Formats: sequence, structure tokens, C-alpha cells
Amino acid sequence: MWKWILTHCASASPHLPGGCCCCFLLLLLVSSVPVTCQALGQDMVPPEATNSSASSPPSAGRHVRSYNHLQGDVRWRKLFSFTKYFLKIEKNGKVSGTKKENCPYSILKITSVEIGVVAVKAINSNYYLAMNKKGKLYGSKEFNNDCKLKERIEENGYNTYASLNWQHNGRQMYVALNGKGAPRRGQKTRRKNTSAHFLPMVVHS
Repeated sequence: MWKWILTHCASASPHLPGGCCCCFLLLLLVSSVPVTCQALGQDMVPPEATNSSASSPPSAGRHVRSYNHLQGDVRWRKLFSFTKYFLKIEKNGKVSGTKKENCPYSILKITSVEIGVVAVKAINSNYYLAMNKKGKLYGSKEFNNDCKLKERIEENGYNTYASLNWQHNGRQMYVALNGKGAPRRGQKTRRKNTSAHFLPMVVHS
């Protein structure tokens, strides 16, 4: 290629000394090659390849910083149902509803144990709110998988609490109190049922 350029150039410029022409063309070719390769090298690198190494650590850090503060968060509340009952766990572990605003067994400690997952414990009876695989609500002295509840804020401002580990025919089972204050079986509950809706009320000391 260079041989053709030099020969062609020499024949086209008979009045210029051959050595000067050759040196000029070689200098032009050599000086242009690195610039051209550098420009092509930058253009051929995909954006995701240049950003991946720089952006990955900060992204991972943001997720950790954003969610860690939610774990271990503790709130003292009363869960007031849409059906006008305060959820309570009595000293024998029975779960039900009460109309009494000053019922000591309705004071609950809600603790975040995972992202969007809480444990609900009655302060005065020391029982955790739990749901077994058959959808039955009960009080558990020990914290176990039955005690993990998914907490969700619904469109009407009330919260729902669904079993994290148990479902019925692929459907979530919810903590719910019927119109008489009795707990409903999880199989008969739905997220849209108002019997499964609770308003967390702050406990004032």
C-alpha cells in the first residue's frame, strides 16, 4: 500500500526531490495512525461497559443504606380493625377483638424483621401474633415462621397483614376479624375484604 502511494506520489510530483516526498508522506501516515486508533477505540466501547465498573459499587451501597434502617424498627401500636375492634392476644394466647379501648392485651409491639415483614407481639401477654398453615390465628410464645407477617398499606389508608410463609391455593391468607370480633380463617380472607383492614393507632403512655 505504502509502495503504491510513494510511487504514485513520485510520478505525480517530478519536480519535488524524491526523498523529501517520501519523508513527508511517511511522517503524515505515522502521525495519523495513533490518533485514528484512539478515536475508534473509544467509539467501540459500549456505554454499559464503561459505566458498569464505576456505577456498581455505589448502586449496591445505596440499596444497603436505604433498607437497613427498616430492619429492627419498633412501634407500639393498637390495631383497630375496620370492623371496629381492637386486636388483642390474651394471656392464654387466644386471638380476638375487643371494643375496650383500655384493654391491656391490645397493646402491641410491631417490629420490622425483614423488608416489608413484621412481627406483632402483645406486650402484656408476651405472645406473638401467628398464623399456621391452616390459616388459624393463634398466640405463639416463641417467634417462628408463623409469626412473620407481610405488612402492606392499602389505598384506604388501612394496613393488611398476610402470612409470609403460608398460602391457600396460591392465595395469600390475611389476619382478619369479623363483625363479632372473632378471627377469620385465612382461607376465607382476601386483601380487599375490609375485615382484614387494620388502622395502626399510636399508644400514648
